[in-house]
Amino acid sequence: MIKTLAGYVREYKREAIITPILMVVEVIFDMLIPFIMSMLIDEGVQEGNMDNIIKYGVLMLIAAAAALFVGVMGAKTGARAATGFAKNLRWGMFSNIQTFSFANIDKFSTASLVTRMTTDVTNIQMAFQMIIRAASRAPVSLIIAMVMTFVINARIAMIYLIAVIALSIVLGIVMGKSVVFFKKIFPKYDDLNESIQENVTGIRVVKTFVREDYETEKLKKASGNIYKLFTKAEKMLATTAPAMMLTVYACIILVSWVGANFIVQDAMTTGELMSMLTYCMNILMSLMMFSMVIVMIAMSEASAERICEVLNEKSDLHNPEEPVYEVKDGSVDFNNVVFSYHKTSEKPVLHEINLHIKSGETIGVMGGTGSGKTSLINMISRLYDVDSGSVEVGGLDVRQYDMEVLRDQVSVVLQKNELFSGTVIDNLRWGNENATEEECREACIIACADDFVSKMPKGYHTYIEQGGTNVSGGQKQRLCIARALLKKPKILILDDSTSAVDTATERRIREGLKEKLPEMTKIIISQRISSIQHADKIIVMDEGRIDGIGTHDELLANNEIYAEVFESQQGGSGDFDEIGGED
Repeated sequence: MIKTLAGYVREYKREAIITPILMVVEVIFDMLIPFIMSMLIDEGVQEGNMDNIIKYGVLMLIAAAAALFVGVMGAKTGARAATGFAKNLRWGMFSNIQTFSFANIDKFSTASLVTRMTTDVTNIQMAFQMIIRAASRAPVSLIIAMVMTFVINARIAMIYLIAVIALSIVLGIVMGKSVVFFKKIFPKYDDLNESIQENVTGIRVVKTFVREDYETEKLKKASGNIYKLFTKAEKMLATTAPAMMLTVYACIILVSWVGANFIVQDAMTTGELMSMLTYCMNILMSLMMFSMVIVMIAMSEASAERICEVLNEKSDLHNPEEPVYEVKDGSVDFNNVVFSYHKTSEKPVLHEINLHIKSGETIGVMGGTGSGKTSLINMISRLYDVDSGSVEVGGLDVRQYDMEVLRDQVSVVLQKNELFSGTVIDNLRWGNENATEEECREACIIACADDFVSKMPKGYHTYIEQGGTNVSGGQKQRLCIARALLKKPKILILDDSTSAVDTATERRIREGLKEKLPEMTKIIISQRISSIQHADKIIVMDEGRIDGIGTHDELLANNEIYAEVFESQQGGSGDFDEIGGED
């Protein structure tokens, strides 16, 4: 874990190394001040020697100024190293997430990934800054101050040593108990972020069903869990301040009393006593600072583990050593394909699929919920790899292609595709970043999106809100189809992506695809028979198997599921799951 995280310090190594050095130098200057102060009192004030007062006073000012300068520089380099480290961690996680296959993504919830890239990284940033600053300063300050007290008066220094040992035991017990609570806190942020994300994303549904009170209570519960754990941890930590103050005042009283007796006996000077009292505060404050560093490290341990899980996650899909960079045509072949999302699953999602699609054909796919329709098309663009068998595109196994090239030639439009904040044309250019406005317009004409885009206030330069909230579901689907067409793929897959479009517009889209893009292979998944009945072939899926393949007329005559669905839709129901889907 440490090795993984350390690799992301990268260009900030110099600052990470310089900062502890500066902290040590600052401590040395700080520790000189009480020592000089004792000489100022003994050789200047008590003897009435103004020259010594000025000399030692100037030395104290120089030491203080040097400590201030070095401290500021250390704070500056420490902040730069910590924030840079956090920046690299976020970039590392985000870039690694982009390489994930769908199987990798399934391991992490969206809320969990957001928490890891925000709260967890912030914890690591704070811990790292404390490590390179306080963790180097506190021990050195403690050791030097303790050595100086023994140099001045070993007998009085024993009071400090006993106090440090006693306070260390108390702090160790308190920290050990509080760390248990801190480790439980940060995973709870996932629940909190998930609640907030769901509520904000689905705010229209929440208001439609008048569920504001329920969602508020749900958030209150998630926030309350964090509050309870933090409260318990802070209550434990709160005992450290009284323990420290009790120790400090006890030490001051004891040192003052013993020191006064030594002064009377001429075994100690007044200046040395003042130095001893100053070192007392340095010793105990250093101990407290060091204990807080330990707490912060323990708090961030859980965050570090969660971050490393994302950084170390490797995509289970890889390019071959010598990938093919050209897809010959849009033909698709499934050869005895078996697939399951989890290797330990007892029952595969797809069973012995054998399917052959010629380039340029229009294929319809229908089936009930869980029948394997989406899983089938995920194999074509290699979003998952098959367990056994092979999927071929353009006559070659998809595992032989460069994945980016393959996915550029297999364009998928999902039912719930996303639009991103930006203009209409910005969203369309996700399909082809170099597309001209005229090319974008032509794609929109085929997708029947040009009609409503042209009526927008700024046409193709109208701003789309995050998630496409300022366009309807049908408009969003048509823009997503146009975006997919701009890739100029050899295979276009529409996964129930016209479900929010009226049948007349859907027919126009279908006719536009057939007329303008006759060489493109088109695979259309739909629950509506009217959407696929004119396809060259229709595939009926049932429980992960192909139940039938044929034209509309052939399936009406020979496939019981298809015939029953057709009759039900003619009658107005159209619920596939009532006919041939899962129970």
